[in-house]
Amino acid sequence: MNQRIFQKVRAYMERHHMIAPGDTVAAGVSGGADSVCLFLILCELAEELKFRLIAVHVNHGIRGKEAEADAGYVKRLCEERGVPFVLVREDVKAYAGREHLSEEEAGRKVRYRAFEETLYQYGAPDGKIAVAHNANDRAETMLFHLFRGTGLAGASGIKPVRGRIIRPVLCLRREEIETYLRERQISFCIDRTNMEDTYTRNRIRNHIFPYVEEQVCRQAVEHMCEAADVLAETEQYIRKQTEEAYARCAAEADGRVELDIKRLSQEEPFIRRQVLLFGLEQVTEGRKDITSVHIKEIEKLLDKDGSKQLSLPYGLVARREPLKGYSSLILYREQNAEPAGCGEEPAAVEVPIPGTIEIPGLGRVEFTLLERGKLPPESEIAGFFSGNSQFIPQKSCTKWFDYDRITKSLVFRIRKKGDYLTINRNLGRKKLKDYMIEEKIPKSRREKLYVLADGSHILWVPGYRISEYYKITEDTEHILQVQLRGGL
Repeated sequence: MNQRIFQKVRAYMERHHMIAPGDTVAAGVSGGADSVCLFLILCELAEELKFRLIAVHVNHGIRGKEAEADAGYVKRLCEERGVPFVLVREDVKAYAGREHLSEEEAGRKVRYRAFEETLYQYGAPDGKIAVAHNANDRAETMLFHLFRGTGLAGASGIKPVRGRIIRPVLCLRREEIETYLRERQISFCIDRTNMEDTYTRNRIRNHIFPYVEEQVCRQAVEHMCEAADVLAETEQYIRKQTEEAYARCAAEADGRVELDIKRLSQEEPFIRRQVLLFGLEQVTEGRKDITSVHIKEIEKLLDKDGSKQLSLPYGLVARREPLKGYSSLILYREQNAEPAGCGEEPAAVEVPIPGTIEIPGLGRVEFTLLERGKLPPESEIAGFFSGNSQFIPQKSCTKWFDYDRITKSLVFRIRKKGDYLTINRNLGRKKLKDYMIEEKIPKSRREKLYVLADGSHILWVPGYRISEYYKITEDTEHILQVQLRGGL
């Protein structure tokens, strides 16, 4: 047995105070290498550390017989070691459609709900949840967040402990995990969907990291995880400084936060912005969809005279009030406003390529990636490239885009501030809001209409037009075909 790997995990768990005697631990065991390694190590530690272990396996209803085989394998693994086995079956595709989520996000929600329900059934509602993220996952998540834009929290990637969620094998690289299992002659299941490029994280895993480790630095994962630890410590330090600055500047009463503008202005700019974010956290259930743009707008209130007010997502309000002897910035949430995440801002749906998703108001939308050199002669778009037609078919329910021009993960979502279209061959831009007004789209529909977005650049406003920048040309090599299968 590889004692080095076992002791490494044991020490990591002790350093982060993951498990205490008497704890009940629900461990997610999919049957893959990471979760089997986690399960075996926890089995060895359970008696020594005096905690109760339960294995939870979730069948997502996606992979048919292969998934049933995985469940059977995990059940046998548990029976051999006398560990309670809990099997949860859920149709994740259907759940994602009902909740307007990506399958990836829906699967995550289903899994954590299964953990919580299991702990409740075993009489330990405050028990620990052990999941099998490893060092590679952490590095991949760091890149994912950095590519999309993030602060310190996102840049530090996955945390070893978050509330009652623990990640004992986060210190191990994927290679170490497989070595541990191989030396113990333990088999594991392979989820072939992890090899597909359907999700952004899979593309990072399957293409970016192999190149980086081969061409840039073999120890890239270790170095990134070391940096993540430093960033996490930095975040904790800044959080402490923020709370101290908040105490100097703020007073709370009746669900409102009152900030002394003079004192707040004396803080360093970075800490000042953190105090504003912290203040918003106190008057709502989080700071979802509060971005750097909103914070900059609030900062402008600090320099203005008189009474000024700024409206923010979810009914949040920032108001400057001149009071006797000083001025205050008041943060509060309007009565009857929807709390963050409760429907005012529908969830964005990440696009699987290839794949199919359900979009509110549109119905089922299918995405297919085509190669110019492999187009069937009878396909609708083939004539454009063969020279038989100079025109792209104009169909309301099928659109074609130059896939190589897409730079971010595509999402279907409602419009946001800063969204724009390119409207001519010179790539002139127009704000999406202005376009919708010009097209006389009713305001009630504008607020609910899902658009296809590449960051802030809108590819398609269903029922209206696509952005000029993404149209296919004679130089296009890869085509993204988008078809509405119901709705519009």
